[in-house]
Amino acid sequence: MSKSTLSTAHRKVDVDLYDADRFVDDVLEEEAGDNASAVSSKETEVRGMLNKGDNKGALVRALKDAPLRAKDQSVKDKAHKVVMDVLMAFKATDIKGAVDALSQSDVDTLMKYIYRGMAQPDDGNSAQLLQWHQKVVAAGGVGSIIRVMTERHTV
Repeated sequence: MSKSTLSTAHRKVDVDLYDADRFVDDVLEEEAGDNASAVSSKETEVRGMLNKGDNKGALVRALKDAPLRAKDQSVKDKAHKVVMDVLMAFKATDIKGAVDALSQSDVDTLMKYIYRGMAQPDDGNSAQLLQWHQKVVAAGGVGSIIRVMTERHTV
């Protein structure tokens, strides 16, 4: 037997580190606390914009810095409520203009909130969410749906 076959150097690699089932999220706990305060300040800012009638500005602000990586479900719930309030403030004729003003990443984030809203319907918002879905698909295409469905981070 040769000396090279007796080598154990290849056994020093920890293959368990590369196991897909051992996913470790790299979000720090400080970021989760920052998310809660950021969502609270965002809610106040968005409510002020809605009271002034700036629905498009409120939508853009509500979608910016979405707590996608937050571990605290209450933070995600609060952000979802803010976005749903903004979506319900729009008239059906204003939806297309608002969606066209969004960037591609904001369109994808909006689609995530629409699907979450459809999964947890409130009284009377399903019809409006379907209208939003139609306009978002027209702007983002089928690729937006696929990106949202395959995304690991949810809202």
